Amino acid sequence: MQNAYPHRQDQAAPGRAIALTHWRLAAADAAPSMALAPLDLPGMVDITAPGDIYLALHAAGRIPHPMDDRAEAQCAWVADQPWWYRADVEMPPLAAGQRLVLDFEGLDTYAAVWLNGEAVGVTDNMFRRWRFDVTARMRPGLNRLALCFTPPDMAITTVDLPTWAMVSSPSAENKRNFMRKAQFGWGWDFAPRLVTAGIWQAATLRVETRAVLRDVNFSTQSLAPDHGAAQVLVEAEAELFACDPARAHLTVTLRAPDGAVVAAAAPALKDGRASLPLTLAQPALWWTPELGAAHLYQLCVTLSVDGVIVDRRDLRVGVRSIALDTSADPDEPGASFFRFILNGVPIFARGVNWVPASSLVAAIEPAHYRHLLHLAAGAHMNMVRVWGGGIYERTAFYQLCDELGLLVWQDFMFACAPYPEHDAAFVDNVRAEVSEQIRRLRHHACLALWCGNNENQAIHGFFNSRSGRDDALQGLLYYDRLIPGLLAQLDPGTPYRASSPLGGPKNDHNNMLEGDIHDWTVWHGLPKMDGDAPLPDYDRSPAGVAYTRYAEDVGRFISEYGIQSSPAMATWRRALPREQRLLGSPGFLHRIKDRPQDKVNAMLVSVTGLPQTLEQYVDYTQLTQAEGLQFGIEHFRRRRPHCSGSLIWQFNDCWPGVSWSIVDYYGFAKAGYHYVRRAYAPVAASFTAGADGVELWLVNDTPETAAGQLRLTLDAFAGGTLWTRTVDYLVAPHASRRLWRGDDGDDGDGAAGRVLSVRCGAGRVPANRHFFAPLKDLVRPAPRPPQVTMNPVDGRTLCVTLVGVDYLYFVHLLGDDASLSFSDNYIDLRAGETRVITVSHPAHAVDAAGLAVRWR
Repeated sequence: MQNAYPHRQDQAAPGRAIALTHWRLAAADAAPSMALAPLDLPGMVDITAPGDIYLALHAAGRIPHPMDDRAEAQCAWVADQPWWYRADVEMPPLAAGQRLVLDFEGLDTYAAVWLNGEAVGVTDNMFRRWRFDVTARMRPGLNRLALCFTPPDMAITTVDLPTWAMVSSPSAENKRNFMRKAQFGWGWDFAPRLVTAGIWQAATLRVETRAVLRDVNFSTQSLAPDHGAAQVLVEAEAELFACDPARAHLTVTLRAPDGAVVAAAAPALKDGRASLPLTLAQPALWWTPELGAAHLYQLCVTLSVDGVIVDRRDLRVGVRSIALDTSADPDEPGASFFRFILNGVPIFARGVNWVPASSLVAAIEPAHYRHLLHLAAGAHMNMVRVWGGGIYERTAFYQLCDELGLLVWQDFMFACAPYPEHDAAFVDNVRAEVSEQIRRLRHHACLALWCGNNENQAIHGFFNSRSGRDDALQGLLYYDRLIPGLLAQLDPGTPYRASSPLGGPKNDHNNMLEGDIHDWTVWHGLPKMDGDAPLPDYDRSPAGVAYTRYAEDVGRFISEYGIQSSPAMATWRRALPREQRLLGSPGFLHRIKDRPQDKVNAMLVSVTGLPQTLEQYVDYTQLTQAEGLQFGIEHFRRRRPHCSGSLIWQFNDCWPGVSWSIVDYYGFAKAGYHYVRRAYAPVAASFTAGADGVELWLVNDTPETAAGQLRLTLDAFAGGTLWTRTVDYLVAPHASRRLWRGDDGDDGDGAAGRVLSVRCGAGRVPANRHFFAPLKDLVRPAPRPPQVTMNPVDGRTLCVTLVGVDYLYFVHLLGDDASLSFSDNYIDLRAGETRVITVSHPAHAVDAAGLAVRWR
């Protein structure tokens, strides 16, 4: 007997289950005779489930690795070929009242399922779970199970609703919105065209006995203002397929985070459903990290027939309330708030947008989720937005967010396209998908918001404005009626937004006075709209895309903004052969999916100048991204409470390429990650320059008053400290305050040769600094290297001590292992200053010889 969910903690069934992991893969036409063909035909390869066809073919020597060099084109034929998965499965013994069910948690996407040469069913949605009762079809001994996957481009033959030009494959551009399949797989401005197929989530043959639990949910109904009590609700739904309802019984046990039983009951089943309201005294609440601990309770629901347990669910759940405040902002007339209220506390969302962690979605491992999400939590983040062009993530993703206190903004999987409304089968398919995903995810404490789509209303309004038309958006049926209708039934307590961004006049859903916005003036040069007025042209000049334009943003919640940068040199070494690691090489250009491919130059020319080598390109683009993101974050946070969120586009990558990510495909944290980590600190100091001089601000996102002392220093790059001052701070919880204002640092010797720094002796506030001129215009004598010592701390940790001789900028440690963790990196080091960075590895000792120290 095998565990039905070997990779899950949230579900465990006591019945028998056979994990269908080993298959034979063959490329062949869809003729039914293939369902019974021998398993040892020439050309067949082994494949596991879940598993990826490209990787199986690569392992068999049939194609290059799809992430290597320019293999994308060499692998294109895979998406145009029908593929057969086939395996022999032994029928388990059955007793009276038992049935056999084929359970596919995810099939990608158009599949015909065969058993012993007979058709069992078909699938047409990557985002749904497919179950087939095969009790009457299986026979003693071995049974031939076969799945034929039709190429998605062939499955959709008639198209009458063109998409907007957002992806890189013109042929797919006219079809992707007719498929319930991950949209980014057809290519995007950060992603290759790697169209997947196959068994992408767990496949199981289940022996079910008399009854099964179809659904279990836990929700917080209300929370006392003083947090002294909470009303929660446990709901369960059972399918009683071979038993008298009077003989089926539920038991519910709820344990506190410390393991103590706080509730135990046996609610009655009526028409297969049960509901159990509970009152919890002094509940241990679920919080984001800056507010408290992410306490989780353990819920166990068992289903018994005649006293024998036939099914069971175990969920880790959190007690918390979540709301979205969109009330009027009294201090900015005509504007409204857009802020999340967690357990009655308004928060500032410090987060990122998440894209699938690989273009080969079937190959994403739980360990990779853990690595990435621990990086997010380690950067003081409290929210992750699951973007609507990817996938509803695996259960392991949401479990980790529950554990780490990361709120999840969950898009439904619609992105940058109109979607058909008049195809009844398509509408029914979407309805089933949405219902399943709500039921699957609604119990997670991390779930903060459901969002209907990514950018559909905004892009439609943008094109209407440019063309002078007033066409209706195809797809509003889903966002305005179908989805909110299902949420009202299944998850009424979680906030919902029809789109992101959304707010303002009908053709200006990127309005800064209400709702959330996507700020793409920086990087794309997107013009700022003014209601329904004619739209100005793009401005992609250096001044038009400068990151200092974030200072013009007075939005309520910035749910997308970002700057592209290169991955680490270690990633280039993995992705490209040596001869292609050159600026302008075909391999290099292939890794830039945004157009034009030299778009970054408009930003670099004003910040660093243009690079001459790939190594310079890595540093210059990462430096520009890091400085720009820090500038934006600091501006948005200073505007609290009028601005209540910053979600950077994007956190991670789906392949090794140039993108907006701050952590690259292999898990290397870019410079931007470390800048963001410091800028996202719950208590953070920042500088801003204006007509009246330089100001020092402190923002406090914690529930306690922030009090202490900061030290300001004005240094000359040529050497020497010009002055030092101390500044006391006292900042209320959840507030931002200006602490100090001074001049521009120029007393005749030139501000470009000076730097203003802030340090906290107690270490409660990250160090920061202000330059009085653009980076490329700073007057900096060639600095002497820092003094470096490296000493092992224990078997897996190395202590690196850096002592500045001269002022050093962009000081960083480099290693070729993405699993290395740095307590800090990409720092400024003042002359005479000592900084200590710990470097650790989860599995083995850190090799000092494998680390390099660099600066700019």
